[in-house]
Amino acid sequence: MTKKDQSGSQEKAKATTITVAQINADRINSLANEYWAPHTASEHAAYNPDIIEDIYFKEIRDPKHTIRRIMMLEFSQYLENYLWPNYKRSTASHAHMMSIVFMLNEKFRERVSVWQCFEENSTEFPAFFQQCLEACLSPAKFTSTYMREQTSLLLFLNHCFNSMEVELCREQAKRLVSLTMWSCLQPRRREQELRAIPEWRKFWKKLQKRDKPEMKDKLEWERHFLQKLMIKFMGILDTVPIEGDVNEDVVRYCERFLELLIDLEALLPTRRFFNTVLDDCHLVVRCHLSNLAKREEGKLFTQVSKSFSFYSIIYTKSLQNTF
Repeated sequence: MTKKDQSGSQEKAKATTITVAQINADRINSLANEYWAPHTASEHAAYNPDIIEDIYFKEIRDPKHTIRRIMMLEFSQYLENYLWPNYKRSTASHAHMMSIVFMLNEKFRERVSVWQCFEENSTEFPAFFQQCLEACLSPAKFTSTYMREQTSLLLFLNHCFNSMEVELCREQAKRLVSLTMWSCLQPRRREQELRAIPEWRKFWKKLQKRDKPEMKDKLEWERHFLQKLMIKFMGILDTVPIEGDVNEDVVRYCERFLELLIDLEALLPTRRFFNTVLDDCHLVVRCHLSNLAKREEGKLFTQVSKSFSFYSIIYTKSLQNTF
């Protein structure tokens, strides 16, 4: 590492380092003492959803100083003592949901315990997970705020899929990647796959009989979720021009999306049925032919895309050899 690189790293570290004096003087510390800090529990003011809105729009969503502000909120135990205990799907705003997502991602970044607070109050987690899925499929906008939120949601999904050993995550994530997701395949393609593996055909028929009529719409939405997410990604990818300015937030979103797909392909519990849907969407080809893959800004995207192609091809071959 050169002296210039070392100097840059030191400056970056200083920028995210928080001193005790800064913590004590910060408005977040004052809000924590008033609403959620453990050492002031006996003096807390009543729950106020406006506080969550204020913190989200002024502290979390602002890209100018997000890392430091989120670190401050994590240090104050904002997620476990205020956000999650007060989450109710019937009343939770978009800001409340996104605040939980950002704070959860920060815990993963800092490599600290993540799922304990959710397991202690798990009744609302399925509703929270559903709210996140619906936000992932919201109509695409190309504002910096929207793309940052979408990228954070992808990161959250990736954390959930990579935490399948946690029952809380497994129960929600497995519904998106089970054999039933083949309902989004073209009938001929699905028949071809089921003909190749008779065991899966038997399982498919059992699952069809098990579906309750009153749950049909919800089940179909879940089974088509990843396909719809891939279609949305390809639509966003197609907006990148071959020349001229490119939205950095769009590039970052595309990179994160491929990272999510790589992990889905690499994990045994998720890749078996997902791989076929992925192939049916022709997403690998679309990535290679995209304008982003031809641009200087797309170097990392291209590298990730090659890794993604490797996983997809290797698994497809191993599946054919197995059966």
